[in-house]
Amino acid sequence: MPAVVYRGANDLRVETLPVPKIGARELLVKVAVCGVCPTDIKKIHYGTVPPPRVFGHETAGTIVRVGSEVRKFKVGERVALHHHIPCLKCHACRHGTFAQCEQYKRTGITAGFEPAGGGYAEYVRVMPFVFPGVVKIPNRNTFLEGAMLEPVNTVLKAVKRLRLLRGDIVLVAGQGPVGLMFTRLLALHGANVIASDLLDSRLKFAREFGAKWLCNPQAEKDSTNKLQSLPDLVDRVTRGRGIDAAVIAVPSDDVVRETQALLRGGGQILLFSHTRRGEQTQLDLATICVDEKDLIGSYSADILLQKDVARLVFSRRLDVRRLITHQFPLAQTAAAIELASHPTPQSLKIVVGQLLRAQ
Repeated sequence: MPAVVYRGANDLRVETLPVPKIGARELLVKVAVCGVCPTDIKKIHYGTVPPPRVFGHETAGTIVRVGSEVRKFKVGERVALHHHIPCLKCHACRHGTFAQCEQYKRTGITAGFEPAGGGYAEYVRVMPFVFPGVVKIPNRNTFLEGAMLEPVNTVLKAVKRLRLLRGDIVLVAGQGPVGLMFTRLLALHGANVIASDLLDSRLKFAREFGAKWLCNPQAEKDSTNKLQSLPDLVDRVTRGRGIDAAVIAVPSDDVVRETQALLRGGGQILLFSHTRRGEQTQLDLATICVDEKDLIGSYSADILLQKDVARLVFSRRLDVRRLITHQFPLAQTAAAIELASHPTPQSLKIVVGQLLRAQ
């Protein structure tokens, strides 16, 4: 089968691999589509894990083979996959920090080599411990929607980490695919969203996804209208109180520091894109201690939210189809990752796969 194999930093090769053999308690799924995720991009660009591997974990496809002991699934069913599942029993799980669970850190889907998701291949083997994350796709919905369940889950998990009341004002810094999902879910949650981004095209999208106020920080530098600046906008709409929370959906330390000054006492800043280890920054720690401005993070998904996520996506209350702007064939995965790494005003979510219409 064709597969895109990671052979080292910035080295992806289309190779022919054997179709994975499955055990009696496993599934074989033919991949229809797989989203390009920033976490995989970082691994590829910086070579943070040893090769060879087949990445890709935002995966949807069709079950083509079922192990002899599997009863829950059938050949021909269209499914969305989830590559990390916690044990729900360990110390980390009892505290609800599923991403810190040792089982969660294992990857239960592979196309070959060390399990790494495998979605950038024609077939993947699905291990039984991740079966709780396999979701059947309704007939009315597309593979594209199925592939988006995993990223939507990570965003919903983060939203639920914020202590929000209906009507609270929340800044979402960055309106890429992730930021737009935050904007929509926060709006559905009853928050009033300030959306900021350097691209006006994305801000227009943010308005359609429920943002109440828009700000282009780059434009403010070129404008003589002070009301265009983010601090003045925050001061005006909050009547000087400061925002209740902020989601940092861009890996910018400057944005974190700037946002800290815009937060009311007792508010929260949530980091979502600072996933590269070893980077350090300066913060005024007294704002955290004395002003009680919480700095928190959120990483990966919460399997307990999977049913809620499926309802949001499959009902199209969060219409993820609108976020997908580019589809690449599997052989052009490197080009898809390049575009996702250097987005244009026209690009949002990028996917690859063995599909033309994503049905």
